[in-house]
Amino acid sequence: MKSLGQIGRIALRELRILWKNPIYGFCMVVFPIASMFFFVSLMDDGLPKDMPVGIVDLDNTTTSRSLIRRLDGFQSTRIVAHYPSAAEARHAMQRNEIYAFFYIPKGTTEKLMSSRQPKISYYYNLSSIMAGSLLMKDLKTISTLGSAAVGQATMRAKGATDDQIMAFLQPIRLDLHQIANPWTNYNVYLSTMLVPGVMMLFIFLITAYSIGTEMKFERSKEWLAMADNRIVVALLGKFLPQTIIWLAIVFAYEYYVFVFLHFPCPGGPWAVIRLGLLQVFAAQGFGIFAFGLMPSLRMSMSVCSLWAVLSFSMAGSAFPVMGMDGALQSLSWLFPLRHYYMLYQITVFNGFPLLESWFHFAALVGFILLPWLVINKIKNAMLTYVYIP
Repeated sequence: MKSLGQIGRIALRELRILWKNPIYGFCMVVFPIASMFFFVSLMDDGLPKDMPVGIVDLDNTTTSRSLIRRLDGFQSTRIVAHYPSAAEARHAMQRNEIYAFFYIPKGTTEKLMSSRQPKISYYYNLSSIMAGSLLMKDLKTISTLGSAAVGQATMRAKGATDDQIMAFLQPIRLDLHQIANPWTNYNVYLSTMLVPGVMMLFIFLITAYSIGTEMKFERSKEWLAMADNRIVVALLGKFLPQTIIWLAIVFAYEYYVFVFLHFPCPGGPWAVIRLGLLQVFAAQGFGIFAFGLMPSLRMSMSVCSLWAVLSFSMAGSAFPVMGMDGALQSLSWLFPLRHYYMLYQITVFNGFPLLESWFHFAALVGFILLPWLVINKIKNAMLTYVYIP
């Protein structure tokens, strides 16, 4: 009971510190909520639409104009300009006016009708990999549709039935099933990694900052005295208010994306709640560990910021970890966001049981327990270290 009373008094002291210092309000409430709405609304449409594409139509026939109209009808593509030559279209792409252009040489229709295999070309810019990939798909599709349309007209003129025509044009029919995200919604893929990653960044920094400022403002001995110099009680009391605030922010984000925006969640609400708890506790555990490893406000916050920024690359969302170098694959296991993302994919996004991701679950629990490795060093720093700017 005495320990509970001490935890309560330290928690009240921490609440007064949080109230007086505006840094906590901005970094724990304002910036995380702003980041959440920014990233989620940035990809609100799910996929980029109406990306600018140019046309070089030297054939200028009914067939070529029909292909261009079909291309313009695709969701991702919008024809914004016609160019008299491929050189001018290339210069427009270099000026970043268009992402791609479609080149139809003179005589294309004539060669199509006489079955002489004309060549049409499309050029796309992969410096923006998402725009380039989506436009490449549209341009490739319209090229295939053009030859198929001519073949269909020719076979129909020869008296072939529709079944015979389809069997000739498409010998193998593809039955595509996109698991868990049939809409190919990039918001579902990216926001569920970027927003938690930003939140973990703020948790890392605020955790290290709140311990470091005790030393900086010479409050560390007073803080420990309130817990009878028991560092575990002191840490529990200090981080109890912060944990409640972080959990409220994380659960509000999860409610917003999974309930209000209807992001797919086959794993159910308990998998989401479990993931939110692990996210907050693991991030706080790493922040405490970083300060214990380097009991300096400046150095510990530098380590936390570096680790959090690298987490976005090592999580495996933008570039798969299995495609990285062997050393980087091993290093990826040291980032909490990597395990968070894998646990989200396995248990929430795909709805598989927790047993399928037991290693990632155990890794996050390991991050929660990391402070035990440096807890005596933190106590020694609070009692004996002198703050050095």
